[in-house]
Amino acid sequence: MNNLNFIRTLLALLLLADTTLASAGAGAGYDESTSIKNALEGYTPGKKLSRKERMELAKEEAKKYMELRRQGVDEVGHTKEAAAMRDYQLRKKKRKGLFRRRQADLASILFPGVSPETYQPNEQIWAITDLVHSKKTQVPFEFYDLPGCHKPEGKAWMKNLKQRRNLGVRLQGNELMPAPFPLRVTQNQSCKPLCRVSIGSKKVRWMRKLVERQYRIQMTLDQLPVLMRSKELNYAVRGYPVGFKAPPSYTGLEEDEFYLYNHVKFTISYQEDPAAFEGVRITGFDVHPVSIKHELGDEKADITATSMVATCNAPDAPPVNNDPSTYLRLRLGATGEDLNVVYSFEVEWQASDLPWADRWDVYLIGSPDDDIHFFAIVNSLMIVLFLTGAIATIMIRTLRQDIAGYNEIQTLEEAQEETGWKLVHGDVFRPPSSYPLALCVMVGTGAQIGSACFLTMMCAMVKLLNPMKKGATLTAVLILYNLSGSAAGYISSRMYKFCNATDWKFNTVVTAAALPGSLVSIFMVLNIFLTFAGAATAVSFLTILALFGMWMCISTPLVFVGSYFGFRAERFNVPVKTNQIARYIPELPWYSSPPVSFLLGGILPFGSVCIELFFIMSALWLHQIYYVMGFLLAVLLILAATCAEVAVVMTYLQLCVEDHRWWWKSFWNCAAAGFYLFLYSLWFLFSRLELVGILPVIVYLTYMSMISVCFGLFCGSVGVLTSFWFNTKIYGALKVD
Repeated sequence: MNNLNFIRTLLALLLLADTTLASAGAGAGYDESTSIKNALEGYTPGKKLSRKERMELAKEEAKKYMELRRQGVDEVGHTKEAAAMRDYQLRKKKRKGLFRRRQADLASILFPGVSPETYQPNEQIWAITDLVHSKKTQVPFEFYDLPGCHKPEGKAWMKNLKQRRNLGVRLQGNELMPAPFPLRVTQNQSCKPLCRVSIGSKKVRWMRKLVERQYRIQMTLDQLPVLMRSKELNYAVRGYPVGFKAPPSYTGLEEDEFYLYNHVKFTISYQEDPAAFEGVRITGFDVHPVSIKHELGDEKADITATSMVATCNAPDAPPVNNDPSTYLRLRLGATGEDLNVVYSFEVEWQASDLPWADRWDVYLIGSPDDDIHFFAIVNSLMIVLFLTGAIATIMIRTLRQDIAGYNEIQTLEEAQEETGWKLVHGDVFRPPSSYPLALCVMVGTGAQIGSACFLTMMCAMVKLLNPMKKGATLTAVLILYNLSGSAAGYISSRMYKFCNATDWKFNTVVTAAALPGSLVSIFMVLNIFLTFAGAATAVSFLTILALFGMWMCISTPLVFVGSYFGFRAERFNVPVKTNQIARYIPELPWYSSPPVSFLLGGILPFGSVCIELFFIMSALWLHQIYYVMGFLLAVLLILAATCAEVAVVMTYLQLCVEDHRWWWKSFWNCAAAGFYLFLYSLWFLFSRLELVGILPVIVYLTYMSMISVCFGLFCGSVGVLTSFWFNTKIYGALKVD
């Protein structure tokens, strides 16, 4: 089989293998049966044991785990048995190091370098409010947008604020505020009224929509998200719902009835260890919401913490529990008067043996096992391995034939193959005839995106970034992108100079403004819609001004600096001269037509990341935890290698059919991965998300379009630069008469 046919067959097999692996991993998730199977096959590191001893120990632990499950022990409770079951399930996630041999706790993995906070008994602390969001919409609101009690006065709560109000936090809409619940360390509080609120008809209708769309209230205490646990159903979920909806079959009414949660029961777990530290450390923050129509003597009287409410803090008041007979209906009065709501809360502090380092375990129960990430890496490495074989075949055969003097040509087809790419040596380095400026700008911008992503991953790997602090991570991405502007200017200017262009200032301005200007313009239009919807993610004018200032004061000057050095550098030296008249391009086979080559080339880079992409999308849109930055860095490097190798193979196949117009094709062959990413986002929208309303869909598609464009620019940039390097190598080895 000759060289060209071998490569075609190899690519066909590669596409088939990649499609099979991608389909197997695209819907990768977590189910209980998989977890149990992995638990039975687990390995628990400890003291140095022989292989047989390790197997026996693993079997014994698996046996104990299954016995606890048969006994009905939950995995989300505060008992020692529940903690042991969580530790067993998460044992693989608690390994770190190059070969994941060292055992660690999740606190050191999720929050590297963060030391525990110690509180003194009776010390006043505050929970910090987060966004009120729903998986069914991408339009979150602030806690104090809901009709309720006012935020506490003063600045005493600032000492409990562990997260700074950086640019990323503001872009996410997180206006960090104290919750209206005064808490004192280790001091239990029975039902205590907070305030009375009158809710008008417009707000009642809005609150009913929030309940129907399953909005949940989020808040944190000592950086620990509030958690709803159900020991009966063995699940734990962050946040608590605004209210709940009862169907007619439950209420006996003609339509759905909506109820409001106006009372919350907080259970705060803490650890005491006088031998190790003085005070207490918070290890759990649970909530149980209750809907209750409090009985008031005067419906219009103001409510304070000392007010007497018959159903709350009266001497003979019963415990506050969810009782269908006392549910608070979310509707106006019979004559249309406002809905009067009394908000209240209670707190119970529970001593716990759970160490502070293990307090995050319950949040990751039910998250995907790390074996799935390893599967993604293996899938991507298989693609790289196949492409490496194809490139090795090209390079070895090309150089061998060149050294031998091309003396052994066996068939007419092989002769055409061997001479096809050589015949275009006088045109292969001809600058692109169409839109050279656009190509240079996109390649430079893609290099800037790649540099920013790589630097972000490196900062996360060396613990400079905390993946759990999304606001700080987003701020770092923006700063590193702007600092990478010199890479965009340098590469864009050097390519533009190779295209025999002289207006370097215009090229620099377009490079600095094209992508940021487009994205910011789209973002501002979207921000208008979010502002009218009252979403918390609608950013202020000052935040937009800060983005503009960062772009103008950091990115643009660095692009000019890179462009200055790029134009001062010598023009790229190429091994062959370019003919004055372009060579005629014969009729191309079907697989070399642009649509086919783009679709074939783009699927491989996308296939190398599609499995890991599922977890990233879940973290972005389903509010799940993603912290495996090591896997993400590996996937990023594999993606770059895949794009480079796809570009080499596709460019070689194109040159073999005497088509020397490789510049734009090498870009789109890899940039088409962004198109596949957008198609994947559509699949994710219809299969994983349950968005309600047109605005959430617009928000989702707008952001995914931006991400797809940036992804395509990075892949296309790698494709062009690698193809240029490949051409200089093979034509540098060619002896032209």
